[in-house]
Amino acid sequence: MPYNKDKQQAFQAAQQGYEEAQGLYVDIVRDSASYGHQLKHLKNEVNEAFQQIENALEVASEHQREQLERFQNDLRRIVAEVNHA
Repeated sequence: MPYNKDKQQAFQAAQQGYEEAQGLYVDIVRDSASYGHQLKHLKNEVNEAFQQIENALEVASEHQREQLERFQNDLRRIVAEVNHA
């Protein structure tokens, strides 16, 4: 039983990290005076989310694995867009 609880907690942490990074990306204002600060914060959140996803993948069920891989792909798109901006 604790294994399943750990699995769920790891997934929820990864999901929360992903959602926080996604929210920051949506809210970032490119022409704002604080864009550089916002970008740095976004990069930190994305890196943290990637780490949480990696941790969750170690114990994930098949369904969770598919969702976590989608989170990774979405975060990679954010990184690519920010790097091209």
